Order: sequence, then C-alpha cells, then structure tokens
Amino acid sequence: MSAPSDKPTAELSRSLESRHVTMISIGGIIGAGLFVSSSAAIAATGPAIVISYLITGTLMLLVMRMLGEMALTLPKVRSFTEFARAGLGSWAGFTAGWLYWYFWMIVVPVEAIAGANIVHQWLMPHDVPPLVLGLVLMAIMTGVNLMSARSYGEFEFWFASIKVAAIVVFILLGVAFALGLTSPTGSTFGNLTAFGGFAPQGWTAVLSGAVTVYFALTGAEITTIAAAESKEPARAIARMSSTVVVRVLTFYVGSIFLIVSVVPWIRVKAGESPFTLALTTMQYGWASWVMSIIILTAVLSCLNSAFYVCSRVLFVLAEHGDAPQWLVKVNGRQVPTRSVWMGSIAGVLGLIAATAHSQKVFAFLVNASGALMVFVYIFVAAGHLRVRRAREASGAPAPVITMWWFPWLDYAALAAMAAILVAMARTPAMQNDFRASLIALAVTLGAFFLLESRRRARGFAAAAAGGP
Repeated sequence: MSAPSDKPTAELSRSLESRHVTMISIGGIIGAGLFVSSSAAIAATGPAIVISYLITGTLMLLVMRMLGEMALTLPKVRSFTEFARAGLGSWAGFTAGWLYWYFWMIVVPVEAIAGANIVHQWLMPHDVPPLVLGLVLMAIMTGVNLMSARSYGEFEFWFASIKVAAIVVFILLGVAFALGLTSPTGSTFGNLTAFGGFAPQGWTAVLSGAVTVYFALTGAEITTIAAAESKEPARAIARMSSTVVVRVLTFYVGSIFLIVSVVPWIRVKAGESPFTLALTTMQYGWASWVMSIIILTAVLSCLNSAFYVCSRVLFVLAEHGDAPQWLVKVNGRQVPTRSVWMGSIAGVLGLIAATAHSQKVFAFLVNASGALMVFVYIFVAAGHLRVRRAREASGAPAPVITMWWFPWLDYAALAAMAAILVAMARTPAMQNDFRASLIALAVTLGAFFLLESRRRARGFAAAAAGGP
C-alpha cells in the first residue's frame, strides 16, 4: 500500500462514532486538574470548595447550553470558537480561534512534562532525563494524531474510560467509608465542620476558589471540535450540552465532597493528589501506585486531546484565511497533517524551553494563558446573544435545545466571567497571569487588524488593476 498523499481538499473525515464523541466530552472535563491540582483549591478554601465547584459547574453548564443551541441553529459550524465569528464577526473568530489554539498549545508541553516526571519516577535508576521522556511522549501522541481521527477517538475512548472507572470506584469506596460502613470509627462526615467550620477561610475564599476551579473545568467544549468529524455533529454537540451538568456534579462535586468528608481538609497539601490521600486514609495500600497510573492516564489523555484540538482549530482558521492556506490540506485519511506537525513542533519548542535555560520564557508563556479561556468563553457567550436574536428576527423555528431564560442567563454568565477576571486582577497570586493574558489578547487583536488592513490594501489594489 502506498503512503497517502496530500490533496487540496478541506474535508475532514467523519470516522468518529457516538461512543467516541461521548467519551471525548467526558475526558475533556476530567484531567490531571481533578486528580492533583484540586489539592491546592481544597487547601486554600476548606470543605466549602464544594460550593466553588458548584458555582463554576453551573457556569460551565450555561456556556455548554449556549453551544448546544448554536450547534443546532448553525449545523455547518465546525469549531466552537467559530460560533464567536458567527455572532460577532471575523475579528471575534480570529481572536477566539488563535487564543484557544495558544491555550492548548501551552497545554502540550505542560502535560508532556507532567507525564515525563511520572515515568521518570518509575524508572530505576533515574538515568533517562525527563526531557527525553517528554519528547518520547510527544512523538507517540504525534503519531496517534497523524494516523486518523478515529485513532485519536479510540485512544481517547479507552483513556477516558479508565478515568471514569477510577472515579466511579473512588466514589463507591468513599461513600462506604464516609457512611461508616468500612470506617473503623463510624461516619466521617464530621470532617466537614470539625476543623474551623465548613468555610474556615471565609466565604470570600469560596469565590476565589471558584476562579481557580474554573480553569480545571474547561475542556468540555472539545466535543464541539471532535463532533465535526462525527456522522451527526449537531446532535452530538446537543447531547453533550444536555448531559454535561450530570458529569460535573458526579465526577467533580461528588468526588471532592467525599474527599473533604473522608479526610480532614487541613491534611490536604497543595501539589499532592487528594485522591491518593483519601484512599490511603481508607487503608487501601495500593492507592499510591494505582493513582500514579490513573494520573498518567489523565495526563496522556489531555496531551492527546491538546494535539487534536490544536490541529483542528488551526485547520479551521486556515479555512477562513486567518492562518496560512497550506494548512488547509489534508492527507489520504483526511487528517490535517501539516497542522498536526505545527502543533508538534511548537510543543517540542515549549518542552525544551521549560527544561532548558529559557525557563523564564516558558513561565511567561504559561502565565499568558491564564485568563485566555475566560476571554474565549466571553466571546462565545456574547456570540450566542447575537445568533439567538438573529434567528428570532428571521422567524426561523427554534431548535430542540434552547438556552434557558434567555437573555437573562446569558447576561448572568457574562457577568460571572467578568467577575472571574476582576478576581484575577485583584488576587496577588494571579495578577501576573492576568497581565500576561491581557498582553496575549492585545497582540492577537493587533494581529487581526494588521491582517485586515493588508487584506483591504490587496483588495483596493486588485480593484484598481481591474478598473478602466
């Protein structure tokens, strides 16, 4: 069989099945942020962090509901950032697309480093540098994404299944222990109030915790990108938008609630897995090595998804003339290989920057991604307002899924995201991230207007050349 050759077509495959899209949406929500990073939020907030997750989960639900409605209203839109273009214009599509690509591009080296460190701890002796291990993981994920969309979907299906199974088992074990069925001292729900009360750091900390949790919950929107390569894109997105709340409540709120019920929150240390601590408290000796495997699975899943998202978003940007046109080409399997390679090269550069002498450069790049998802979600929510009003003005029938209490919940979601930005600007530990993110936003907007001015200049020149 000959190797597939590039051909000038802008058609992606439709090889993802319903089970792939479903698990991609679940996997997008469940990442290393739940298994490890949640410890920092618990340590800073106490048991009331559960309320932070509820607040943020509700905000995510509202945004996903908007996406569900727009997907049915505009079934040809193939990336969730393009809903911003549909509602607000080319400037919003350009800005949201490139900011979203940048966000996930930073995720690639971050997750590769996290995975490399886990594997490095397993190797005895530790004679393989983490940089080499990170490059190996990058090579594997590049290969998976170059094969086909289905190979990405299959990989993500099984890795997401492992994460879901792990959380379900944890919840069952945690419920039994918290109720006193397996605990030698009886029910442990007293931990919720025994160490300074339910909100020992005050309710202001609960709102600050919501800011931190917000970034852990982003990722559900990946479904809108993967759905473009499924047989029924609009239906897949609509189904995701109607079930995401159940997943958030079950996987995030449920597991975090059980952690602070089983373990006194004062024992949780930032940077250490609270799941491992809870399982160890429940006297499960296998907790440490099993959780390290699950965390590695979550890291690889996120790395795989980041590769996929970067290539598809870049592909869509190129389709609209917002990225080099040679990125539009796909190979015989209908994979945008050039976009995949672009993501891989950028990821390798980030990995080298993070492990070499240029760590300050990488630290700035990471900081600059801090608030980008808030900006992107704001563009999408504002776009929904315009899309909904345009549909109603045209007299078109309402889709099966519509936003609740329109437009008031749209305004509430926008206000909540604006509050997150204000909280970042006022929180000392997040101020550098906020400033760097503003720089990234300004640079992207500047790039659009520069590109647009050149397009107009070329248009005027072409018109003058063709005139009398």
